[in-house]
Amino acid sequence: MSAGDGTQGGRSPQSEIYRLGASGPSLNSVIAGVDGVTRRLALLHIDVDGIGAINATLGENIVEQALRVVARRLAQAVPDEAWLWRLGSEEFVAAVAYRDGEPDGESLAEWLREAFDAPVQVPPFVLDVTLSIGIALYPDHAHDAAGLLVAAEQTMRRAKRSGPGGQAVYLPGTLPDPAADASRDHQGHRFVDAIAQSEFRLYYQPVVSAQDGSIVACSSLLRWHNTQEGVLRANRILPAVERAGLAGAVGLWTIETAIQQVQRWRGMGIDYLNASVPLEGALLSRAECVDLVGEMLHRHDVSGSAIEFELSEAMLALDAPHLSENLAGLRALGAVLTLSDFGMRGLSLSTLAQHPLDRLKIDRSFLRNITSNPRSAALVRGIIAMGHRLGMTLVAKGVETDAELGFLRRNHCDFFQGYLFSPPLPGSDIDELLRQRFLLPHVFQDSVAMQPTRTLLLLDDEENVLRSLVRLLRRDGYRLLAASSVSEAFDLLARNDVQVVMSDQRMPDMSGTEFLARVRDLYPDTVRLALSGYTDLETISQAINQDAAYRFLIKPWDDAELREHVRAAFRVAEQRRAGHDRED
Repeated sequence: MSAGDGTQGGRSPQSEIYRLGASGPSLNSVIAGVDGVTRRLALLHIDVDGIGAINATLGENIVEQALRVVARRLAQAVPDEAWLWRLGSEEFVAAVAYRDGEPDGESLAEWLREAFDAPVQVPPFVLDVTLSIGIALYPDHAHDAAGLLVAAEQTMRRAKRSGPGGQAVYLPGTLPDPAADASRDHQGHRFVDAIAQSEFRLYYQPVVSAQDGSIVACSSLLRWHNTQEGVLRANRILPAVERAGLAGAVGLWTIETAIQQVQRWRGMGIDYLNASVPLEGALLSRAECVDLVGEMLHRHDVSGSAIEFELSEAMLALDAPHLSENLAGLRALGAVLTLSDFGMRGLSLSTLAQHPLDRLKIDRSFLRNITSNPRSAALVRGIIAMGHRLGMTLVAKGVETDAELGFLRRNHCDFFQGYLFSPPLPGSDIDELLRQRFLLPHVFQDSVAMQPTRTLLLLDDEENVLRSLVRLLRRDGYRLLAASSVSEAFDLLARNDVQVVMSDQRMPDMSGTEFLARVRDLYPDTVRLALSGYTDLETISQAINQDAAYRFLIKPWDDAELREHVRAAFRVAEQRRAGHDRED
């Protein structure tokens, strides 16, 4: 099943989100495809928090623009095997069918929340958007669409009472209790109790080297195992912690817990692994910040070089008291300093250059469409190049596909973090992963050692034509990659070092000329050949004049001539590469 084909999923090919019950696939039809024994269905009722406040302060026009951005992010975050519908202006419904061991409703909710780790920008405003999500299961909580919708909505209302960004799973027999959390904003003691009772925990997500796929560090992520709402993420916890005046205390607990985890890893013989941990502004602005951190490192006998502190743009932009001396002091302890959300809060480049930072994290929001959109690709390339010129290393956060990984590696990003390698895991559950030391070894080994020099990508939506081209060109010893769609071709280009591309002109989703023009912008050194079954002089002229295609070839082709055109294209590609090597 696919959410993007306009038939089974909740979106059309243009990522339009259908209104539930109006058009597109119905919830009843989705439920009918789930047997309820080997597969369940999780239904998520999603409410966008704070829309009323935005409307009251900024106006209806800003609300409409913000909701358009929200809808796009949701559509991009929902995987192809799930469904998404619009329920109201600020309410959505998502669903995913799953078997035991497969991503379930809570996994889907996690992906949706991650889509809003970055703020929503509606110039000139930057809006922090959170989602309240209620989850109900078929057939556990209801046996038809109407009952499932009611259960999910009730659960969302219960989650919302705990504050913005709440999440809950349906509890049979639970009735709403409007007064249950009336004093939630004044419950600082609950956070103190949460620390004392070990309800606050750190989860760890591996950071992987681009060289060989080795795990070099783990990023520490705060979670609250709340007895009422379940496991709550950091962006759900920290605003309330700050309001309670406990950001410094929780920040110290987070740092010490990460240091203890590093000490535990050292005791297990894992001496190569570092931990990155957020450094809150409330702690960084204190005069004794470096002394507090140094004392914890000394007490647990952990070197400062084993800890990486993640700083936010907002913190650096404020220029808080003691900021510069504390950053210099932490660096003197040996710690690595990382800017965790570069580009999300408008930090000026002059401010970036004046602080002693070692590393930049590229946010997930920048990675969307990098394999197919030249502007997105250029932006990420620019961030990587700028970081390297400033002497910093780069971490791509939120890497989810092989294609994204391939693109980032080809453009010299240093480290990766994301669900492609592992979700965040509790400290007790990550040991087995760490003992592997290398993640996705086949991907890194294949790309480094096993790719032949001459690689040719063929794109044609007619399978018989594609097979004929493969049979013809295989004899010349090329490594052949075959794609029947533009999206598949972009993925192959991102994962492989391709020198020559040959594309059919008449493709269903975009013309060959447009595809090759994008390839030119994404991979300027490729040599591009267009193949067409008709002689449209205007199209041919356009392709040549815009430098989209090096040659425009006509079907049916002469075998000998086609093979010679491909050989000539590889000679041009090799000349270009040799020229770059001389320049380097």
